[in-house]
Amino acid sequence: MTQTPYKDSSGWSSGAVMFAGILMIVMGIFETFQGLAALIDDSFFVVSENYFLEFDVTAWGWIHLIVGLLVLFGGYSLMAGRTWGRVLGLILATVAAVTNFAYIPYYPFWSLLMIALAIWVIWALTSKWDEATGRG
Repeated sequence: MTQTPYKDSSGWSSGAVMFAGILMIVMGIFETFQGLAALIDDSFFVVSENYFLEFDVTAWGWIHLIVGLLVLFGGYSLMAGRTWGRVLGLILATVAAVTNFAYIPYYPFWSLLMIALAIWVIWALTSKWDEATGRG
């Protein structure tokens, strides 16, 4: 019998955390590719006018690249069973959701997909919080 990295956790709660870790790794890869696409060819993204956050596409590329690498690290920390990884995962998923919300005019469908993935990660990390951390 293998032991989960989270003490006294049921299959559901540890499975949700592992799922969130995998999903964060996928999100980190997607965010990194999105940032690289903006850095390599800034004419790929077309922006609508008069949006409240008008940054240069290159600036958005750097933002997505950094957020992507941080989310990738957060997913790795969840998969490694770090106790602080859950809080880090929540913070980074929230940052990714807000970043992609601000990026909607540049690439709407992709941004909405990334927001949905971030919300799914937040749900997976907060479901059965007491049970997974052994406080309950």
